[in-house]
Amino acid sequence: MDKISAIGFDLFNTLIFSDQHTLAEAMGNLVGCLREEGFSLDQESFTQAYRETTLRFFEECQRTGIETHNRFWISSTLQALGFSVEPDDPPISRAVDAYFSAFFPHCHLVPGTLEMLHLLRKDYPLGLLSNFTHPPAARKILDLLGLAPLFGVILISGEMGFRKPHPRVYEALISGFRVEAGRILYVGDDPVPDIFGAERAGLRPVWTTYVKDRGLSRVPLGADSYAEAPGPHIPRISSWEELLSMLHK
Repeated sequence: MDKISAIGFDLFNTLIFSDQHTLAEAMGNLVGCLREEGFSLDQESFTQAYRETTLRFFEECQRTGIETHNRFWISSTLQALGFSVEPDDPPISRAVDAYFSAFFPHCHLVPGTLEMLHLLRKDYPLGLLSNFTHPPAARKILDLLGLAPLFGVILISGEMGFRKPHPRVYEALISGFRVEAGRILYVGDDPVPDIFGAERAGLRPVWTTYVKDRGLSRVPLGADSYAEAPGPHIPRISSWEELLSMLHK
């Protein structure tokens, strides 16, 4: 593949995946922490209310592209259940940390990821662009899995205030690489934010379906957009060997 000067990657369901029970454990941690903070909660009722609240936030985010944070989801859910609490109250912050603590032992690299990145960084600047609401958790995951040192550019939606497919996040990646958009390859799994978003921003997207093809647990980081598949003009890969082969043609 000619005229590629830099390569960007999505994180979840592209470079890494999580165990199937991760989200259930995270919700258990969240409810347990809130109970310890003095909130009398029924787990089933809270979980249902939380799902409805997060759906509203994600729908608004889809409309505006503005990133939100879990502290607003949790506080809004508690308010709907009759509790007087604000997003910046210390118990909410502790509950957020409790929720994301479930991810740290249960996130895994897609096989061959470190080897692939080490090979590519010899020839290309590498960047990471991830939709992730709580940046400290994202950065800890990157450190735990040995990914952080491999990227010259790391962009997390929770730090930028916008999330893919908003053009601002891709503009930040282009600016970080300091090369023109058409010379940047972007590899991601989710068609709407990763593939269509990158394509509209002028990048050259590659659709990776490793996690999807193997039926691995896929962490939903927003409204599901898998129903709309990219067209045949978008390269599709299901292994890092295919990506390496594509780049060396």
